This record gives sequence, structure tokens and C-alpha cells, in this order.
Amino acid sequence: MKDMRLVPVEKLGGEYRAEDFPFETTEEIESLPSVIFGQDRAIRAIDFGLKVKQPGYNLFIVGPSGSGKSTYAYSKVKEVAKVQSIPQDWCYVYNFEQPDHPLALSFEAGKASLFKQEMEQLVKEVERSVQSAFSSEEFEVKRKEVHKSFDDQVEKIWKQLENYVRDHNFSIERTAQGIVTVPLRFGRPLSNDEFKTMPEAMKEEITKKGKEIEVEVTEAARRMQLIERQMEEAYTELKTEMALGASEEAFQKVRDNYAEHPRIIQYLQLMQQDMAENFQLFQGEKQDKDLLLFSFLENEKDKYNRYKVNILVDQSKAEGAPVVFETNPSYHNLFGKVEYKGSFGSMSTDFTMIKPGALHLANGGYLLLQAAELFTNPFSWIMLKRTLKTAEIRIENVMEERALVSTAGLKPEEIPLNIKVILIGNPSLYHLLAQWDEDFQKIFKVKVEFDSEMEKTTEHIREFAAYVKRYAEKSGLLPFHREALAKIVNYSSRLVEDQRKLSTSFHATSKVLVESSFWAEQEGASVVLLEHVKKALDEQEYRSNRIAEKIREMIADGTLMVDTEGEAVGQINGLAVLHTGDYIFGQPHRITVQTFLGRKGILNIEREASLSGQIHDKGLLILSGYLNARFAQERPLPVSASITFEQTYSMIDGDSASSTELYALFSSLANVPINQGIAVTGSVNQKGEIQPIGGVNEKIEGFFHVCKAKGLTGQQGVLIPHQNVKNLLLHDEVVDAVKAGKFHIWAVHTVEEGIEILTGKKADLVFQQVEQRLDEMVERLKKLESTDDKKE
Repeated sequence: MKDMRLVPVEKLGGEYRAEDFPFETTEEIESLPSVIFGQDRAIRAIDFGLKVKQPGYNLFIVGPSGSGKSTYAYSKVKEVAKVQSIPQDWCYVYNFEQPDHPLALSFEAGKASLFKQEMEQLVKEVERSVQSAFSSEEFEVKRKEVHKSFDDQVEKIWKQLENYVRDHNFSIERTAQGIVTVPLRFGRPLSNDEFKTMPEAMKEEITKKGKEIEVEVTEAARRMQLIERQMEEAYTELKTEMALGASEEAFQKVRDNYAEHPRIIQYLQLMQQDMAENFQLFQGEKQDKDLLLFSFLENEKDKYNRYKVNILVDQSKAEGAPVVFETNPSYHNLFGKVEYKGSFGSMSTDFTMIKPGALHLANGGYLLLQAAELFTNPFSWIMLKRTLKTAEIRIENVMEERALVSTAGLKPEEIPLNIKVILIGNPSLYHLLAQWDEDFQKIFKVKVEFDSEMEKTTEHIREFAAYVKRYAEKSGLLPFHREALAKIVNYSSRLVEDQRKLSTSFHATSKVLVESSFWAEQEGASVVLLEHVKKALDEQEYRSNRIAEKIREMIADGTLMVDTEGEAVGQINGLAVLHTGDYIFGQPHRITVQTFLGRKGILNIEREASLSGQIHDKGLLILSGYLNARFAQERPLPVSASITFEQTYSMIDGDSASSTELYALFSSLANVPINQGIAVTGSVNQKGEIQPIGGVNEKIEGFFHVCKAKGLTGQQGVLIPHQNVKNLLLHDEVVDAVKAGKFHIWAVHTVEEGIEILTGKKADLVFQQVEQRLDEMVERLKKLESTDDKKE
């Protein structure tokens, strides 16, 4: 009679048949119009997040790597943004009232460049107008009037001084060193020799008068210097008024263009006043070079810097709202910066050296960021949160806060922010932020979750085929035959270990597509066939399975002891899964159990050696719970047992071997041998029910390869939980061996079913033998305790 617990061959691979495709090759179908499918939950969430306008509804997209979440998010955002309005241009201009705080001006899309051109033309017109005004007859007349008015005042003071000096018998002269007073005698200057021969009384009188005259001369000189300064001020005021009048016509034309923009009108008024006050800049060759030493000038070509326009964001070529995918979200790349340049051993800057960040460029639209990249850049996350909460972009030097000495620099005016930020990351990062960052869910209210798998429906398989067609066309690959495509569909199911599902890891699938096409091209084929896909999968495995082969070789030559034939008491083959980064494989391990009289219960040797993980420890405790519930209802278990994974020297974790350990324990207690050609995987609960585990395909294949290396007998196989049948997607080699009766796979529901397959005996008989062994132990323990009491 056929064993009903054997898994039928048709359930081992979940084969999708090539005949189910209504075409011969992918050339006959249309390519997938969208870059993603099978992600209805994520698509609905993105649609909602992009449409809601209230603040805080930024998106965080989570999902496995290679699921196409970044590609889809970018294409979807581009599609939505294309039909939206184009945001404003932004530029920075000089702040004539606070030079360290450049002003931010906004314009309709594409108008900032026109404003810049107008300002450049305005400066040229003002220069011509001012030079023309300063060379005009009107200016010359007014200049002479100013000079004459003040010259008359100076001449009057000089004559009064001359009369005063003459009355005191002195004369005065103007020299390069200043005003010199000289005493007179008989109407002519008194020489030094004559002064020396004069009586002392006359000398004293002349000296006294000289001091009085010097006081008057000093006062007169002070009054003349004051008048000269007043003349210079009047002359400067005249030039300022002339420059202001000369520039009025040019400025009025610009003001007329921006009559509805108060901030621009105010800026133009301040700019006109500044130009008039700094008329020296526009005088041309006749200007006084001493007046050119302004603090904001470095050289002749920079003299008009303050009148320039620094365009930060130019939307002149935009189509819809901007979409920016910043791949390096450093602080300056996000928020902009103020650059510096060296000048005579020092660093200098001005508003023309303000550079935009991704937030400026995406303002009014969408900004996409990889969350992992964002968090590797200091300050970026903190400042992004602050910016989104305040809805303002600030360009700051964050390093100033950590510097011992603050450096002087610019503080550009804040720019209003209206943006939708889309972060793309993995689930663990999302959960970490949601748990520890109190601001996170206030700012990113929309979670977009991409699944790692999709239902294996007819519609999804059709879309999968269309995706293959699209990728092949995009990447220059050969078309795929339907048999090759069916193999890739089954490979996709294998990636998620479920016959009913397809993987959304398009990265892994695309590798198979590329490599299958490569092997087809190597053979000169025009279409990718089934054998090319098999070749690609085999080559992928061969490139990565060196360690797996080494372990199998050690098992085959006896270095690692694993029996695949015969019977043994208290010994069984367990199955583990090992990871080497890019490759996962199964490895059998010998598990042994020793039972003996005592009350210590089950001793986990791995735990005692600190090589057992918490989940593995839990599995053994559950095993103990089942054992006590089954055999210790009327008396305590008088048994001690030691369980270990032989020849393992690294950490062991997971509970998938708990049923395996239980079978070995039964074997040791009942003294019933276990078939060593059968390996076991599956956890057990306290009721003796077998529970599903992960990595079932790798575990089965790992044991199969060991059996193959040591020789297939037709009696070998693997015991798995019945729930894992849906996860079976085994390699063709294993399926063929099962078909040929050389290998077997059993699916069990309970411990009783498993022990019967392993021992070839009814479970009741095995458990009866366990009970007998326990009863014997109880009697022996009682005798020992009685003997000890008599000795006391």
C-alpha cells in the first residue's frame, strides 16, 4: 500500500507549464506599459500620498531591495509632476540695508533670467547716463556755482586775516607746509639778523604779537578747512543728485515692468539710491582714483558685483513641477551653500557665490532620497526635519556651531518651501525611526509598503511575461521562448519559497534574464530556450557554491561524520541552512542523544558551551514540555539526557531541529534504531504537532547532494512538516530522483507520523517501549534512594 505521507512528484516543483502561455516567444506579446505590477497596496498608497496637499503628508517607501520601488516611485512622480504647474524662479540680490543678509526675490517661471538681463542692461545705461551727466554743461555750471560760493567765503576769511595781520605789522604767506606769519619793519619782512640786534623789549613785543596772530591764523585755517569740507560735501551731494536724476529714466522703465511686485520696486529704489551715492563707480576715466577704495570692491571687474543677480532656481526650461532624485544627500547638496574664494591670504564671499541645494531645485515639486544615504550624512536628517516643519529653506554654515571661533559670513534670506519629500528605505529603518524619532510620523504620514511577493495569478504571470519582454527590449536581450519563460516563472516562485507566489525581486530575475540571453548568444541562438535558462542558473550556483561543495566533500570522505545508510539508536540527521552572503545552502548534521538515570532533565550541550541561540534553547524547552505532558502525568521523569549537534563549533540557532531532537530522544529511550538514510527538519509544539520551517528547499537539496555523493540507495529521503509542501520548488535533479524512486520526501503532521517513518514501527509500540524504559528507571531510582536512606 502506498504511503500517503509521501509527497507526490507533481507537488515538488510547482511547475508552471509552458503550454499555459498563449504565445511561442515574447516577441509575440506587448511589453509591460508600467515599470511595476503586483504591488496594488503600494500603488494605492503612492497615489494617495502624491495627491494629498496638506503639510506632513510626505512619503516613506519601504520594501525589499530589487523590488523596483525606486524606479517606480521616480516614474510615478514624474508622471504626476508633468501635469502640475511650474513653480517660481528664485534669485538672490544684494541687500543695500543689511549687506550680510542677501535678499531672496521670486519671479514667475522663466522670468528671473529676464530680470537678470534687465539689471545688466540697467547698469550699462546708468553708467552711460551718469558719465553723460557729469560731462554736461549743466553739471559744469552747477559745479562752478558750488566752487564760487565756497571760494568767496574762503577769500573773505583770508582777506580779514590779512587785514588783521597787517594791523599788527605782520604779513602772512601760503606755503606747502601751511600758513606762515612774518613780522614787518619799515614795510618789509624782518630778517633774523635784524631781529637779533633789536632790544629785548622789542623782541618780546614782536614775539607776543606773533603768538596772538598765530591764534587768529589757526582759527582762520580751521574755518577755511570746514568750508572746504562743506564744499566737498556739497560737491558730492551735487554729483549724487545729478546721478540720481540721470538714472531716473532707466530705472523708471524697469519699475514699470514690475509695478505689481512691491519687493522688487523697493529693491530697485534702494539700488538707484546706492548707485547715486556711489557715483564714483560710473564716472569713467575722469573719476578720482582715491574714491574707488570701497569695502566691497576687489578689482575693476567686480566693481558692479552688488548690482548683479544670482539666479538660484531657473524654471525657464521646466515642464510641470520639478522632480529631483538626490543620490548624495549631504548637507550642502540638500540645503545649498555659500562658497568662498581666496584673496590675498584670506577667504571672502558675496551673495553671487550662493549655490542652491536639492531642496531649492525641487521646491514646488518633489524630492526623492534614499534613506540609508541620508542617514550617513551628518546634520542632513536633523536639518531636513526642521526645514519641513518650518516650511523654509535656510542656507547656514552648520559647522559654526561646533567651531571654537565663529567665522563671518552671509546669512541669506529664507525661501518659503512647498515640497513633497519621498524617502526610500528598508522596513527595519522605517520601524527604527517610527519607534525612536518622535517627529518622524508627524512629517512622514504616508507609508508606502512594497511587498516581497505577489500572488501567482494568471494576470500576474501575463504581466510577468510582459515585463520580460520590456526588460529584454530595454537591455538588448534576445526574445524568450515560452519554455524558458516558464522556468523563470518557477524560479521567481523559488525566490519566495512558495508555489502560489511570485517574487517581486526584479533584480534577481533580471540577472537570470541577462545571463540566459548571454548563453543563448554564445551558442548563436536567436531565441533564449529552456536549456539556456538552466545553464544560467547552474552557472550562477557554480560561481557561489565553493564552500558548499567543500563541506559535501568533507562529508563524503568521512571528515564530517554523516551516515546515509543503516540504522542507529539515539542518532539522527538534522538539517541546517548556511549563508555565505550571496549563496544559501543546506547541510546535514549528525544529532546524537544519550539518556541515563537521573532527574536533571534534558541537557543542551550547545547551550552549556554558549553555542546555542535563544530560539534553539526555546525549542528544547518546548520539547521538554511535550515529553513531560506525554510521559509524566503520573510520576516525574526519572531521566537525564544530553543532546548535541556533533562536529559543530559555531553558534546554532533556530527551532527547526526540535522535532529531530525529539525523535532521537525517543530512539534512545526506547532503544529503537532510526533509519540513517532519512534526514529530518521541523519544529514541534507542546502538543506534538509538527510546525513549518524556512529554507526547506535548500535543506532537502543539501541532504540529497550528500546522499548522491555517498551513493543513492532508494531508501533515502527527507522528513518535512506538511505545511512546507507549498514551499517546495526543488531543482530538477532532485525531482528526477524522486520520480525514479531513488529519493523520497515525506510530509508529516505529528510526532507520531514521523517516528513511524523513521523507525518503521507503529508509534504506539515505540511509545510503549519508552514507557517501559521510564518505568524501569523509576524502579531503579526508588531502589537507589531506599538504599541511601538505610545507609543514613
